[in-house]
Amino acid sequence: MNKKVSLFFIAFATLILASCSDSGNTITDDNSATSTAVETSEVKDNANESSLETEEPKENTEELFQQVRNNEPTSERIAALEEIAMHYYWYGGDMKKAEKELFQGITLHGDYDVVEQSFARATVIDPYDVELKRSLASAQILQDKIPEALKSFEEIIDIDPDNFEAHILHAAYSKVTGDTDSFEKDIQKLSEIDQERGQEYEVKFDSIEEIEKTTLNSEVPENITKDNHAIITLGYALSDEGEMQETLLERLKVTLKAAEKYPDSKIIVTGGVPKKGHTEAELMYDWLVEKGIDKERIFKEALATDTVENALFSMDIVREEGLQDITLITSASHMRRALVTFNEASQLMDTLENKTSNREFTNVVYMDYDSEEEAQKVTEEEEMVIYRDFIRTSGIWQFPGLQR
Repeated sequence: MNKKVSLFFIAFATLILASCSDSGNTITDDNSATSTAVETSEVKDNANESSLETEEPKENTEELFQQVRNNEPTSERIAALEEIAMHYYWYGGDMKKAEKELFQGITLHGDYDVVEQSFARATVIDPYDVELKRSLASAQILQDKIPEALKSFEEIIDIDPDNFEAHILHAAYSKVTGDTDSFEKDIQKLSEIDQERGQEYEVKFDSIEEIEKTTLNSEVPENITKDNHAIITLGYALSDEGEMQETLLERLKVTLKAAEKYPDSKIIVTGGVPKKGHTEAELMYDWLVEKGIDKERIFKEALATDTVENALFSMDIVREEGLQDITLITSASHMRRALVTFNEASQLMDTLENKTSNREFTNVVYMDYDSEEEAQKVTEEEEMVIYRDFIRTSGIWQFPGLQR
């Protein structure tokens, strides 16, 4: 079996086995429209999402290095570099070995640096492959190298002036850096390439600006619509011992208050990264039941590995259960990104149902800032990950064909 396929299925099986449970409303790949695309990776630069830290598989990276060094066919050398990139993205690895065996003369500063250098090498082998260049740009974004990423997107546009995805990405990160002129030029070009789709993204960008102004509530709001209402609580990385950490416990305390204030609301707990045989969703479910919440109210979404999957998989439950308005619960530093991704996922569900739900999203946060005033400020770093995850949720993968 191809090594890439083998690696994927090993990791996928691990997630599925870890998420199985006999109690509650656990969502599995049998009844989730999006779960067939579950990845085994997590964006590691985010301290407010679940963090996948699985044991490195017994994959012979030396053999992959050998394929790149030797006179293998072009396609096989590129495939080996892609596999090296995904190996270090998912699991990390020996950077000194990568320096010695593959990237002589380059000092590597982290796993994402290996990802970047792997795609950089691949783009040298095939400088016309725009998807490799997009993967290179994504690796640069993961390391906060926005100017370098913008240059990579511009190289794609030089090769393919009508590349819609490249203009979307260039527009988003130009906006993050405050380059309004470039943003507006990209938006205009998008409408020229595909008027309907371009206008849709222009509306989405405007919507993100409005969401970024949202007031973060540290107390459960009054007068939330009670009919078909759902509370969705986002998970947070379990400890190496498979236990809930303070951040997740604080989110659950907020959830308990909301659940008691709105006793008819359904509750979705989302988080599927396994540690010691447990997922966040399972432990969150158990904690709420122990505190007196009726287990029939709670749905366990135990497959998601990051914020994008939290949104896609949870909103699939919302769609299946006929739920309408949503109250999101997560940390204040994570809420704006969650609101953006869940709104985008909600629009996808509307598309699948061929309807307009006009769903209302409210929020309650665990305040992880020193003050509410500080919490309302959106930094450039936060805005970068907001746009990154929005684009991923909208269907444009970070690493085309490899990783959402």
